[in-house]
Amino acid sequence: MTQPPRAFVIGSIRIKDAAKWQQYRDAVPATLAPWRGEILLRGRRALLLSGETAHTDTVVIRFPDTASVEGWYRSDAYAALIALRNEAAEVLLVSYEG
Repeated sequence: MTQPPRAFVIGSIRIKDAAKWQQYRDAVPATLAPWRGEILLRGRRALLLSGETAHTDTVVIRFPDTASVEGWYRSDAYAALIALRNEAAEVLLVSYEG
């Protein structure tokens, strides 16, 4: 039986309110657990090597499959954090299979 490809969520972030951003960051891991999401990287930009971006931070989250990404993002637990996220930062979230 073939396993579905793993899925990754990559977030590009520009923080607007550091205190609210920390509150959001602290709450996210609990929303990932039921979907077996794992934060692989939370980082601040060190060097801009090519192109242009206003984003200063990045997050990479691994999930078992795309269905888990969708389940997490549409879950009540994560939906409850979206207003806080939007107050705290500008966030671009994209999911990739790989």
